[in-house]
Amino acid sequence: MTHSLDGKIAIVTGAARGIGLGIAQQLKAAGAHVAIWDLDVADCSPKRIGFEADHVQAVDVSSYEAVERAFAATVDALGHVDILVNNAGINGPVAPSWEYPVETWQRVLNVDLNSVFYCCRAAVPHMRARGGGRILNVASIAGKEGVQYISAYSAAKAGVIAFTKSAAKELARDNVLMNCIAPAMVETELFGEMSAEHIEASKAKIPMGRFLQIEEVGKMASWIVSPACSFTTGFTFDLTGGRATY
Repeated sequence: MTHSLDGKIAIVTGAARGIGLGIAQQLKAAGAHVAIWDLDVADCSPKRIGFEADHVQAVDVSSYEAVERAFAATVDALGHVDILVNNAGINGPVAPSWEYPVETWQRVLNVDLNSVFYCCRAAVPHMRARGGGRILNVASIAGKEGVQYISAYSAAKAGVIAFTKSAAKELARDNVLMNCIAPAMVETELFGEMSAEHIEASKAKIPMGRFLQIEEVGKMASWIVSPACSFTTGFTFDLTGGRATY
């Protein structure tokens, strides 16, 4: 098997910046044609993102109707879809669960969990009809451990892991492999949404003593969605610097 993605067509959600962009860059470097989905695609120029995107689509992934329209537009533009990376997400506030804003709780679950179902709901019938595909859902170590003061994010990411396990078993004989990654904290612009105390507490949990780098996430993701990953489905790959060994 090969790590090459030559000729494969991939959608990456939340790909205009951060982890999603890092994944998109690595898929492109491996030979894939990449469609960028994001809520804000105002500047996806090659100069900023580092490559020429094959398709750029403004999508609110928390809306199933928007996802359906975007998937149809992407297929119309690129012909078909081989790879889906569900990366779009938000952190939400850092607050005790009993004080967590109800509206924000719903928003975090809509963007971080429901969007994964919506995108898979749109893509899976297409992939099954074509005889195969690869889906990667970006979860978090918070989904395994539950992290205090980010209960909505933890709950959503735990849901992503459980959904992946369930759907992967359903698809196991359709050559549609679905897996997760569970990163520890990655140093991105989302740090601006967190307190310094929360950031330092997260770093202290990582035995390697440093934060995960975006390029490292992209390289792992690129391998998982490649033909080289051929007998693993429903699994959650850790990127935690030794924090999780289970």
